Amino acid sequence: MADLMEILAAQADPGVRIGVFAESLHAEETPELRELERKALGDGIPIIRPHTRGLIQCILEMKAPRRILEIGTATGYSALVMYTYAPPGCSILTIEKDPDRAAEARRSFDRFGADRIELIEADAAQVLKELTGPYDLIFLDAAKGQYIRFLPELIRLLPPGGVLLTDNVLKEGEILESKFAVTRRDRTIHKRMREYLSAISRDERLRTVLLETGDGAAISVRRRG
Repeated sequence: MADLMEILAAQADPGVRIGVFAESLHAEETPELRELERKALGDGIPIIRPHTRGLIQCILEMKAPRRILEIGTATGYSALVMYTYAPPGCSILTIEKDPDRAAEARRSFDRFGADRIELIEADAAQVLKELTGPYDLIFLDAAKGQYIRFLPELIRLLPPGGVLLTDNVLKEGEILESKFAVTRRDRTIHKRMREYLSAISRDERLRTVLLETGDGAAISVRRRG
């Protein structure tokens, strides 16, 4: 496998080569998480990439959160990554709108004995309005066109020093293109994602950095004072 990775990397452009190399340096992963990852990928369900998993693990070490909020549970893989590497006693609330994915996530949580994860099956736009917070870490990995819609409530739920991690903000590089260069059906998502990135970068309550990690990630910290 290593030889194949080297061949592919040598034939790619520099940006892709860096990505291939970084993907080969997998962050720590338990056998249980690895099995769940294989199942999700085999079923065609998108989950966080190794880059993003490593980024989450680093944030957990630095921040040592007591409460985590996740928007977009899918099959529960990312919630279980956070559950595995968060400090003892950290609680996780995760929200998923799709009933089939929510059911699969509950089965995964049961298999892991993840008793500190609470799953709410509902539209996050409604649930967020009812939450009181604060949440030391918020992980946003849901419908991309809804990010800008969620943002006011996410900022409200962040305490000073709290971290908002947003995944998949570059959309395989499409976000860099003119809206006329993307398919018509994707233009609304393209427009809203650009609005979201502009909003988190310019909001004076946040300090934001954009990373090329995985499919792009944004780290926003609620400013103190």
